[in-house]
Amino acid sequence: MVDFNAVTPLGHMSTGQAVASTQSHRIVRRHGWFDSVLAELDVALQVLGGGVTASRPNPAGPLIAGQDAGLDDSARRHAAGLMRVNHVGEVCAQALYRGQAAASRDRDHARFFLEAAAEEVDHLGWCAQRLKELDSRPSLLNPLWYAGSFALGALASRAGAERSLGFMAETERQVEAHLDSHLTELPVPDTRSREIVEKMKQDEAQHRVSAEHRGAAVVPKPLRTAMRLMARVMTGTAYKL
Repeated sequence: MVDFNAVTPLGHMSTGQAVASTQSHRIVRRHGWFDSVLAELDVALQVLGGGVTASRPNPAGPLIAGQDAGLDDSARRHAAGLMRVNHVGEVCAQALYRGQAAASRDRDHARFFLEAAAEEVDHLGWCAQRLKELDSRPSLLNPLWYAGSFALGALASRAGAERSLGFMAETERQVEAHLDSHLTELPVPDTRSREIVEKMKQDEAQHRVSAEHRGAAVVPKPLRTAMRLMARVMTGTAYKL
């Protein structure tokens, strides 16, 4: 299992040395960009393969027998569709923040993005668990969402630290609004999904505030509009696929 918070981002690999000593010689291995690429691929495979585990307890607590009895087939499918959308959002968050870290020219900012990604692992785990409880599955297009988000994060990072932080803050602002809408759309009997979404919303707000405190630039209105349109396409597709 990869430590999501420990993988050194691309472009920031130090020339560390792994030394194996014998009686007469040492074998020295120098780590470079290729090691970083392999590490990022390993993380991506774990995210896409469901190999992540939340470090914090599920906000909904353990599933109690009969707790979802109030959900009929239609309500269960609707709840699953919404939680699949949320799961896709967390897959994208992993890729987006790791892409921003990978392309960042500043070690401190790279570390900040990696820490944000590590915190989002909890959300990913909670959503995946809820999908299983609802007898559903993640989006079939997750590899596409991940690749696109990683590339987008890298591009945002290359625009400079303030703009990259601004992109993060605006992303979290839109995610907050999206989660808020889910709190009203979820079937009334689905208290478990609602408790997970509520906690996720609180965490996203904290990420936004952290980015703003670091000097996030305001994202231009045309870009904010484009981000909302892209999110609408993604959520509409993820709900079904």
